[in-house]
Amino acid sequence: MLAFKNLALRRGPRLLFSDVDLTLHAGWRVGVIGRNGCGKSSLFAAVRGEIEPDKGDIDRPTKLRMASVAQETPALPDPALDFVLSGDAAVHAAIRMEAEAMAAEDYEKVAEAHTLLAEINGYDAPSRAAKLLHGLGFPSHTHETPVGEFSGGWRVRLNVARALMTPSDLLLLDEPTNHLDLDAVLWLEEWLRSYPGTLLVISHDREFLDGLCTHTLHLHEGKAKTYVGGYTAFERQRAEHLRLQQIAHEKEQAERAHLQAFIDRFKAKASKAKQAQSRMKRLEKLAGTEAVRAEREVRIDFPVPLKQPTTLIQLRDADCGYVSDEIGANEKGEGGITRILGNVGLSIEAGDRLGLLGPNGAGKSTLVKTLVGELPLLAGERTGHPDLVIGYFAQHTVESLHEGQTPIDHLRMIAPNTATQDFRDFLGRWNFPGDRAFEVIDGFSGGERARLALAMIAWRKPNVLLLDEPTNHLDLEMREALAEALADFDGAIVMVSHDRHLIGLVCDRYVRVADGLVEPYDEDLDAYATWLKQRGNNANAKAKTAEAKAAKGGASASSGAAGGVSAPPSAATRPAKPVDPATRKRHAAVEAKLASLSAEAEVLDAELATAAAKGGAQAAQASAALGQRRRTLQAEREQLEREWLELAEKIEAG
Repeated sequence: MLAFKNLALRRGPRLLFSDVDLTLHAGWRVGVIGRNGCGKSSLFAAVRGEIEPDKGDIDRPTKLRMASVAQETPALPDPALDFVLSGDAAVHAAIRMEAEAMAAEDYEKVAEAHTLLAEINGYDAPSRAAKLLHGLGFPSHTHETPVGEFSGGWRVRLNVARALMTPSDLLLLDEPTNHLDLDAVLWLEEWLRSYPGTLLVISHDREFLDGLCTHTLHLHEGKAKTYVGGYTAFERQRAEHLRLQQIAHEKEQAERAHLQAFIDRFKAKASKAKQAQSRMKRLEKLAGTEAVRAEREVRIDFPVPLKQPTTLIQLRDADCGYVSDEIGANEKGEGGITRILGNVGLSIEAGDRLGLLGPNGAGKSTLVKTLVGELPLLAGERTGHPDLVIGYFAQHTVESLHEGQTPIDHLRMIAPNTATQDFRDFLGRWNFPGDRAFEVIDGFSGGERARLALAMIAWRKPNVLLLDEPTNHLDLEMREALAEALADFDGAIVMVSHDRHLIGLVCDRYVRVADGLVEPYDEDLDAYATWLKQRGNNANAKAKTAEAKAAKGGASASSGAAGGVSAPPSAATRPAKPVDPATRKRHAAVEAKLASLSAEAEVLDAELATAAAKGGAQAAQASAALGQRRRTLQAEREQLEREWLELAEKIEAG
């Protein structure tokens, strides 16, 4: 699939790597790892042909189809679904071809476009795009939202979905799990395991790499080496390699010393001259095995809290959500209130290590903001101890840093009367040594900015850390350092994270946030992943049952959901509430209409195939009319499917 031959690559004056000779075979799923700045993204750019190697070659198959995630997404007016759909260039071209032919009244060309759409599964493409969006956490009502209205993190998800939509033999993914929730990471991992092509993925999520990769490519000190298996297998093999390297080095050094001693002793004696010369030749031919150099370990720490009350934060009978002046259809309730979580009872005690689990959009971030006090309660009570000091890391924290300011400037905003040397000493412990503390952050990487944000939190000496996805942009080494620092932290921790390794090391208790409820979860992360998958399967099964009933004319009001939408909670955990009869009636009507449109679509597809087989101008004109109806019908189906999902969610919510 890909062969690197004597490859060398520079970025500016700096040599990233050289003398790289290796082959990546078709079907491999390769995790590309290495410290920040080692050349991972540059290697991807070279594979894509965006930069030329300084030496050597990259051999690719002639007709290789390649897909990758765009680094930027402009504020486009295109709906999210259309943006993702455009990733399939063949489908996009066929649709454009049909539109242009219709405008020119070239009916033969229209028929050709319809035939092409049928051959490449173009009529199913919108459904495939919608599934990608749903899997990556986009609710159905956002599929028509313009790209420009999404925040930066959600645009990253759109770029990932668009890359997955692109037909490819080689897929390059650079940090695809950044900005994803845990359930989206689990979905992506499963999707990529079934990807039939060759995958190269840069990631700092070791559990993701372990669950996905067949091989690991390690870039280190200007060299590249492949290992079989995921990250854990790589660590084991590399440790053994380094052990053997050190043994070989020590053995060689002992032999060198022995040979040199003989040479020094006998080189001046005529009777031993030949033996001395022979040993000199052996000495010259020794391989020169390098000693294993200890890598600089990154360490960070959170200071001991000044005070540690027993009970830090309590929520009693709390309803959590948002209040808005505007009331949007299907989203806001009476008075502009959006209730996300109800009747929450939660206490954060000293020493707690609490991990929040739950599907996308279930309310994990809402709960964290409520605990912080950023969101006022809709009902109930929140109390915090008078000595409570919160360290809060939100998903937007990194973006809130001030351009043009240095790390010391940021700390001075918090503690204006502190001596500069104290700031320097503190920042040095967060890997901002020497003059790095005086550099403006404009040129900082995402990982450096995240590290600075965490350092600012640590400066306040909090007694509870509320962390919402703290590992975005952090490399593997920094994640390990963060895990160790959190394990040693004396205060309480509440964490939302897609990094299973981090949350598994740090947290000893879990809470599941789902279906408007917050409740203890006594299983482990593997069991949670199984529960999440089963939840989606149950929802899909309910949707298929509802469609079958509707097709038989016996459609009844259903409380199921389609495409992985949340299943309703059991009666034991949530009391049933009356649902507006009009909502149930409309839900059944939409089901019946969808069944009718599906049947009509099958008939149209058959007629399109017949018209295409006949040929001729008359058949082409008929095909054009049929194709136009097929597209209109597809758009109507998509609109009804979105309405069906929204009605199902209403019925679930009661």
